Amino acid sequence: MDVNRRIELFLKTSGMTPTRFGRDCVHDPRLVFDMRNGRALGTRIQRRIDSYLAEHGA
Repeated sequence: MDVNRRIELFLKTSGMTPTRFGRDCVHDPRLVFDMRNGRALGTRIQRRIDSYLAEHGA
């Protein structure tokens, strides 16, 4: 499953807002909104997201 789907599923199941997710995960409150608009992720950000989702049971 790609990272966008994993994030959207996590947001839906956890009830967390996209802004909170971006801020908590990578200190960027616009992360999810930018990704929805086509933002490409670098390797470092991808690893931080993967780690965050793993820590939070996603």
